[in-house]
Amino acid sequence: MITESGGVKMAKETLAGEYQEILNNEKEMFMTGNEVVAWAALAAEADFMYGYPITPQNEIMYYWAKLAPAFGRGFLQTEDEISAGFTMLGGALVGKKTFSATAGPGNILMQESISMAEMMRLPGVWIIQQRGGPSTATVIYSQQEFRLTTTGGNGEGMRLVYSTSSHQELFESTIKAFNNAWKYRFPTFVLGDGYQAKMREPVVLFNPKLRNWEIIAAEPIAMKSGVPYLERDPVHLRNTFNIEEELYDILSGHLADFRRMKQEVVEWDEGGSEKADLLVVAHGIVGRAAISAVKTVNNQGLRVKYFRPITVRPFPGEALRKIVSEEPELKILVAESAYGQLLSVVKEELYGLANTIESYLKPGLGITAEEIEEILVRLGKKEG
Repeated sequence: MITESGGVKMAKETLAGEYQEILNNEKEMFMTGNEVVAWAALAAEADFMYGYPITPQNEIMYYWAKLAPAFGRGFLQTEDEISAGFTMLGGALVGKKTFSATAGPGNILMQESISMAEMMRLPGVWIIQQRGGPSTATVIYSQQEFRLTTTGGNGEGMRLVYSTSSHQELFESTIKAFNNAWKYRFPTFVLGDGYQAKMREPVVLFNPKLRNWEIIAAEPIAMKSGVPYLERDPVHLRNTFNIEEELYDILSGHLADFRRMKQEVVEWDEGGSEKADLLVVAHGIVGRAAISAVKTVNNQGLRVKYFRPITVRPFPGEALRKIVSEEPELKILVAESAYGQLLSVVKEELYGLANTIESYLKPGLGITAEEIEEILVRLGKKEG
């Protein structure tokens, strides 16, 4: 048996004290998005990370491996992403708060375990730092994992997905992701990107309990105490069914739970002109550029709003439809670093309305505020 020396134990206790002091005193730090995720997982009281290296999320594993031992928490690098997904669910089954992080091809490989989690209602958090696709493509940036993350797998997309636009939102959404994964028992994701992963900006780290945020505790799912049938109901987890009607009944219950969850978790951000001729819809880091563009063109005399979904699954379609239906002449611009993945959702949510929908699609390329400004000015002149 390997035991720790007194010096090692003291060093861990010192580190734990330093880390806890940062969270308890709401310190503003200047760090990368990957580092923010590790701190958020610590604040959310995650127990274990399972992962496999892939750019641009690699540093999440590095930072977590640095933070976790001081708090008695763990990390396991598995042989591939398939193993990471399934071992993560195994940890959840025995009562641990588990998570993983991946991107691109790794996201694809984890879809089997994610689909199983969706079927068996197993909690887990996946951090997705999107990279360019298809396949290996680039290691830099895209929003091309929107569709894969929100509705991938062979199920009905019963998932909770946050799309973040800043380090502060990345920190807070990661904590929410852990809470809601264990509260509702659906696979839960934080959808970032290569830019957020690598860039540095200020973020206020805090202890959610000191802000009176509820922290949902993990508990054993398959290893509960008591004798099955005699002292408690047996745990019956299935992802295989022999009869179509039986599967349908199970899925109907899950879908009803998902609809109820939507009312409690759906989030969006909107702003700009109270009365507008144009509406920009964008998510994630492109949503951040859109907000900046809207502010600039409004100062130039245009009347423009923005709508940024924060949960992209479930999507805040009712809120978007309300804005658009109240202004029949409102023209819509959808901007995304993908080829119509967000656009298709917007069209579905606005089906039946006659508003014109324009798009600015750059798969695998970043979109700047200046680019969106130029399009808005051009569309605004058409309106005039």
